[in-house]
Amino acid sequence: MDTLSEILDFEIFRWGDHKILVINFVAILLVYIIAKLLLWIIKKALFREYKSKKIDTGTTYAIYQIISYVLWVIAITVILENFGVKITILLAGSAALLVGIGLGLQQTFNDVISGIILLSERSIKIGDVLEIDDEIVKIQTIGLRTSKGLDRNDISIIIPNSLITTNKVINWSHQSKKTRFSINVGVAYGSDVDNVIKLLEECATDHPDVYKGEHVEARLADFGASSLDFLLLFYSRDSFRIEKMKSDIRIIINKKFTENGIVIAFPQLDLHVKSKP
Repeated sequence: MDTLSEILDFEIFRWGDHKILVINFVAILLVYIIAKLLLWIIKKALFREYKSKKIDTGTTYAIYQIISYVLWVIAITVILENFGVKITILLAGSAALLVGIGLGLQQTFNDVISGIILLSERSIKIGDVLEIDDEIVKIQTIGLRTSKGLDRNDISIIIPNSLITTNKVINWSHQSKKTRFSINVGVAYGSDVDNVIKLLEECATDHPDVYKGEHVEARLADFGASSLDFLLLFYSRDSFRIEKMKSDIRIIINKKFTENGIVIAFPQLDLHVKSKP
């Protein structure tokens, strides 16, 4: 025991009245191990709740991230105190420096505060499909300063958190897992309106990704300059890949219209020529 005590009390180096002992490094290692162990236990407990469907994946991730940040702040504070660094004195003594750093890193702090808001408010969650600056992005991670998303071309996009909290953002996944979409179709004048509506609704229903729990509806939307303009309305859960789905439905529409002799309209112009007497 005396030998162990001597090893732990062995002085590595000193400055002024402060000295660093082996026991200080042992304490740091223990704090790190305890922090990692606690985070592992918390993560297991949270994701067990997620698997039991008591909370969703976005909420699970947000709670874990907030707990993780708080726990690491506490761990770093304990480590600094172990080295004899008084946090309160350090902050008070460096107030002017912190003001200067704050002005220089104003945007970074803005992003960090925005990250805390996103994680605590949970208006944006993992897996949500967002429309930001006319770009459709599926959120993969929400960090303290930036979030990472995937666009429809499977390209990763790094988004500053302040861009999400301060700009107008459309969350396609916020209210419901299903979203209503529309396809515009113009057919030639003289077409059977009732038959066009029936065929359009059949085309949407035939697609496997159209949500069958909601009514598919086709409407005569307007009398265009060269066409009867129809609107096909349907629901889908896959809002992220909706452009591919719309393309598939348009292909089905083109096939059914061809089979039934319905002409998809194109711009036409009647020219009247008058001859002088």
